[in-house]
Amino acid sequence: MTQVTIIGNLTADPELRYTAQGKAVAGFTVAESKRVKDSDGSWKDGDSTFWRCSLWDTAAENMTESLKRGQRVIVVGEVKQRSFETQQGEKRTVMEVTATEVGPSLKWATASVDKTAAKGSNTTKTAQDDPWAAAPAIGDSSEVPF
Repeated sequence: MTQVTIIGNLTADPELRYTAQGKAVAGFTVAESKRVKDSDGSWKDGDSTFWRCSLWDTAAENMTESLKRGQRVIVVGEVKQRSFETQQGEKRTVMEVTATEVGPSLKWATASVDKTAAKGSNTTKTAQDDPWAAAPAIGDSSEVPF
């Protein structure tokens, strides 16, 4: 499979659905446009490419809760080609991206990240469970072990 990284804007809110087996899948489209400089030095939008994408499992649920239409995103995934026949009997081929990672672009925005609990895990953790909980603050050299 061919892996791609796409940076663009969500054309609509991601759509969350569930398979018959209960697996979450988010469907979304990313519009990617190149900016080109005219001969007079002004910037213009070039042609747009629209990428149809899907994201699975917990990541799909997190995406639909976090990202909305118009937001700039970074998508990493595999490009897959799929052929099908329309109801009128026309054969079509489309390129789709099965995303492995999706996140907001921080070039023109800020984001707040909240870690979600793993499914089936105990959400009340102690310092013994989290080795980083007792780590010294940045700049506190008195506690650094090296």
